[in-house]
Amino acid sequence: MQTIEKTEPKLLELKARLAEIHDIEAAASLLYWDQATYMPPGGAAARGRQLATLQQISHSKFTDPAVGELLEDLRPYEESLAYDSDEASLIRVARRNYEIAVRVPAKFMAQLSMHRTQTYEAWVVARPTNSFATVEPYLEKTLDLSRELANFFPGYEHIADPLIDFADYGMKASFLRSLFADLRNELVPIVEAITSQPPINDSCLHQLYPEAQQLDFTLKILEQLGYDFHRGRQDKTHHPFMTNFSIGDVRITTRVYENDLGQALFSTIHEMGHALYEQGINLEYEGTPLAAGTSSGVHESQSRLWENLVGRSLGFWNYYYPQLQAAFPAQLGEISLDTFYRAINKVGRSLIRTDADEVTYNLHVMIRFDLELQMLEGSLDVKDLPEAWNERYRSDLGIIPKTDTDGVLQDVHWYTGQIGGMFQGYTLGNLLSAQFFEAAILDHPEILIDIEQGQCITLHNWLKDKIYQHGCKYTATELIRGVTGASLRIEPFIRYIRRKYGQLYTL
Repeated sequence: MQTIEKTEPKLLELKARLAEIHDIEAAASLLYWDQATYMPPGGAAARGRQLATLQQISHSKFTDPAVGELLEDLRPYEESLAYDSDEASLIRVARRNYEIAVRVPAKFMAQLSMHRTQTYEAWVVARPTNSFATVEPYLEKTLDLSRELANFFPGYEHIADPLIDFADYGMKASFLRSLFADLRNELVPIVEAITSQPPINDSCLHQLYPEAQQLDFTLKILEQLGYDFHRGRQDKTHHPFMTNFSIGDVRITTRVYENDLGQALFSTIHEMGHALYEQGINLEYEGTPLAAGTSSGVHESQSRLWENLVGRSLGFWNYYYPQLQAAFPAQLGEISLDTFYRAINKVGRSLIRTDADEVTYNLHVMIRFDLELQMLEGSLDVKDLPEAWNERYRSDLGIIPKTDTDGVLQDVHWYTGQIGGMFQGYTLGNLLSAQFFEAAILDHPEILIDIEQGQCITLHNWLKDKIYQHGCKYTATELIRGVTGASLRIEPFIRYIRRKYGQLYTL
């Protein structure tokens, strides 16, 4: 066994190298945030080059054989420590990331980074002009690069498995297909039962709501729910997202439609959920691979928990609706709480994933997941993607997009990432949001009463203690079992949906 005298210098060197890599990646994230918020269109070409340069530098530094040697030298020290100690976890997670990274050449990562930037700029033009042809050649190349990326990891069961693994470590296409099939079987009858009834009137949400007033209200909500503005800010973008440059700088974005109050309101709460996770990570993890969420599914569970289980609950609006009425007296002064609550929880067959209600949302995700797998398998050509998309919406949701803007162009993911592993985290997050919330209520039944009184501190502290502080110290599988005492399952989510929407629609 190595002595601490021999180990400490190597551990300090590893931490120093990882901190340098983290700083480079943070600089790249800042450039991306600027691109998605304030950058003029003329900067796109240079921004692609800049991001590719930083990506190549970061990847080369991380895959330096010296890093591998340090990790190997530290293996006996790691094995001498408790599994959940911070130092053992840092070495373990760094080694896992290193073993993945060394398989992918730095030049390929730079090429992929530049292509992502170019594709995003093409999508920004294509979406509002309903021009899939504009992005089709870019998407063809994305598919080629995605397959190439997957093939750096031979031995997979399905070509999507390595791509899924990047976002949701340990998940495989076969497991997700089975999980989603079980979920679909539960959801489809509920959707049928609800949509056979007269639709809820949500016209109160579609009056004129001035942008400035909407943004002012979202800032108040953020502050009251615990978002730390000393370590964050909110800006506007095409497709809302959260990004962080450090635990002390975690930013969110939103979008505002003056004829749709729900857009900014729930996009803000959603991204805040992501940000609370990042702001809640142990400060001692700064500059290390531990300073991140453990998976896309767990991360999404936090945004969906705050957006839906809290932000769309009756208890939440018992407290906050008078404030919203005061902000928009002309629009909501005569609208009852019950009318507003039913409007924000309206269920319907819709085209847009980000606008979808809790009951139908996962059907949108499953469509995208299936199409990803088909493209990777070679059973669906990119040129046929719009037609395949429209057919799935017809068969699964009984509605067909009139334009590609509301169809295959609506989500940014394929146009700023790879094809494969981009969507499953949303449904995993929905399932986990209910599973985590059940566990929180079991530990602290008073949380529901607190929410009605505008106090979310008990829930926030529970989440920080059970999930946030750990960053990615544990895998998602380890964290879920540690927090809930069970593995990922669909039953808590189905119970939540049946209880809430059974009352709203008297099912």
